[in-house]
Amino acid sequence: MKHRILIVEDNPEIADLIALHLRDMAVDSDVAVDGEKALAMFAARDYDLVILDLMLPLLDGLAVCRRLRERPAYVPIIMLTARSAELDRVLGLEMGADDYLTKPFSIPELLARVRAQFRRQALTQAPATDDAPLHYGALRIDPARREVSIDGRAVELTAREFDLLLHFARHPGRVFSRAQLLDRVWGYSYEGYEHTVNSHINRLRAKIEEDPVKPAYILTVWGVGYKFQDQKSE
Repeated sequence: MKHRILIVEDNPEIADLIALHLRDMAVDSDVAVDGEKALAMFAARDYDLVILDLMLPLLDGLAVCRRLRERPAYVPIIMLTARSAELDRVLGLEMGADDYLTKPFSIPELLARVRAQFRRQALTQAPATDDAPLHYGALRIDPARREVSIDGRAVELTAREFDLLLHFARHPGRVFSRAQLLDRVWGYSYEGYEHTVNSHINRLRAKIEEDPVKPAYILTVWGVGYKFQDQKSE
């Protein structure tokens, strides 16, 4: 089945360039030039992915992202931003964006991230071979329902945070470098983007650790990367 992407970008040159290269991937796309039009187009038809600029007329990217995440059907969102402040990236990810790119970006890198989202969708939709809940102390991870709880209290994670936690929990005690995590969880690895892993792990620790400064689940292996504690509960 052919994929269709909604490009939400008010710069026509950038939007046309993205659409042109998506066609080379045999991907159809529509373009919305402002946030309100994006929501109207999204309501009118189904999309497999949204490429969403942060700075938009009428309704900005954060508001559009929030509105899309209020819908029952999940759609991956790659956010584009000309801003370089960490706060803007964190806000976008907290609103539910799956990934982000800071302008100016390379088209091959954007296409790699699009492919990664499609691969992730295919894996999510495929029958799982092991969907049994995982228990580590007070932490419970349910892969089938994509739910996480601590002592029975639900923990709200973004899609990427859940994927990262599940990857760790399925490989307890194994050390992963930032580049390995980018490749295996995000589906791509670009030098210089390891900080993406750091920011996700910091937010994940803030949500699941009793004391994020002294984590019990996701441990730092200095000079190498991260690992998950290996004491699994029955």
